Amino acid sequence: MGSILVVCTGNVCRSPVAEGLLRAAFRTRLGPGAPTVSSAGTTGWSGSRADPNSVEAAAERGVDIADHRARELTARDIGSATLILGMSSEHGREVVEQDPEAAPRTFTLKELVRLLEALPPATGGDLASRVAAADALRGSGFAGNPDDQDVADPLGMPLDSFRAVAWELDEWCARLVDGLLARAEAGVATGAEDE
Repeated sequence: MGSILVVCTGNVCRSPVAEGLLRAAFRTRLGPGAPTVSSAGTTGWSGSRADPNSVEAAAERGVDIADHRARELTARDIGSATLILGMSSEHGREVVEQDPEAAPRTFTLKELVRLLEALPPATGGDLASRVAAADALRGSGFAGNPDDQDVADPLGMPLDSFRAVAWELDEWCARLVDGLLARAEAGVATGAEDE
């Protein structure tokens, strides 16, 4: 179905949690046909473990990221991703600065969710076609909520801040999966029938 790359700054707080949540949500809905999900950071924290508070907050939401190791964003990551999700507008800008051709498939998580929710529900197709439809809507002037594009960075904050970020990411990742999948695909793994 394609590949999704989640980008934040150090790849130790937000993006590992989002990666884990998205991977779990897609596997639940699609099984073995799920897209691959990975993450990277715009700064060189390569090899670092996920922040212990991120690991705990993710575990509380049913996702195990204990084995995560940070890696720095590369041109290859950008070039091979069907969809790139920045945790903030800054991350999207950094991706596009590295590879201007990635602009049509680079969004913040919140931006893409709002675009997808403004489109007619998916009725089939693949990840790339849904991303292209969202980009076309963005190009037509749909701004969503430009004052609420970012997921706050909890680095250096107490566990409750990480829990709040994990809760927020869980909500937005679930909405993203709903927006990307066709109704028939959404009901396959759960046994749900279309209404």
